Amino acid sequence: MLKGINQWCYPEGTPLEKVFEYSRAAGFDVVELNVYAAGGTGLTMETTEEEANQIVKLASTYELTLKSLSTGLLWEFPLSHADESVREQGRKVVEKQIQLAAIMGIDTVLVVPGVVTENITYSECYNRSQTELRKLLPLAEKNQVTIGIENVWNKFLLSPLEMAQYIDEFDSHYLGAYFDVGNVLQFGYPEQWIQILGQRIKKIHVKDFNTSVGNITGFVPLLAGDVNWGQVMQALKEIGYNDTITSEITPYKFDPRLIAVDTSRNLDHIIG
Repeated sequence: MLKGINQWCYPEGTPLEKVFEYSRAAGFDVVELNVYAAGGTGLTMETTEEEANQIVKLASTYELTLKSLSTGLLWEFPLSHADESVREQGRKVVEKQIQLAAIMGIDTVLVVPGVVTENITYSECYNRSQTELRKLLPLAEKNQVTIGIENVWNKFLLSPLEMAQYIDEFDSHYLGAYFDVGNVLQFGYPEQWIQILGQRIKKIHVKDFNTSVGNITGFVPLLAGDVNWGQVMQALKEIGYNDTITSEITPYKFDPRLIAVDTSRNLDHIIG
């Protein structure tokens, strides 16, 4: 398996060259970049094809591969929103992810499918997000880029059986699961999710979680929480997963380089 680290693991505004430098020095194979609004560091909604190609070249000078793209913009423009204009903005975000991925030789884009709120019901989130994703699938299929649906704390797709059904209803090889191990620990067991989702899993995010805290501050560095990494890795082995394991950890306040060093060492122990 390849060891990956998300750009979010470094403090906001860290130059891409430093992200690549720190990641390579710590022993990572892959960096996952994020698509930001205009003015962000690295890839943005305004990044040109030439700029994207330059980023690929920069990564290659550090012997790093780019295999997936994520974004936080879909929390601002959810595909489940009641306002069509907001959903349209969300579609544009995913379209940009897919277009950049195609240019950069990246095979998967991470998508938060929707958000259930007091005003957006569960069924509305389910139906609207599927409608919007069906509009995006032709572009993904044309460019051979997989849309990876991530399980996050969005009050949606709260069981592996439901997530499997949600994905299967698209009937496309280019829509699967981007499974986050730490995100399910509050209400389930990641190894069980992996066993049920099986071949639907296209990419893996890892973080750890302290269940005794039980809220957003319970997310901790790898090996500092309650994830049973032995069972997680066994489940991944059983489904034949052999792609990237990408860490997504809150940045350290003191020295941004240390999170790469610590996380790489912990991933070595987890992967074995």
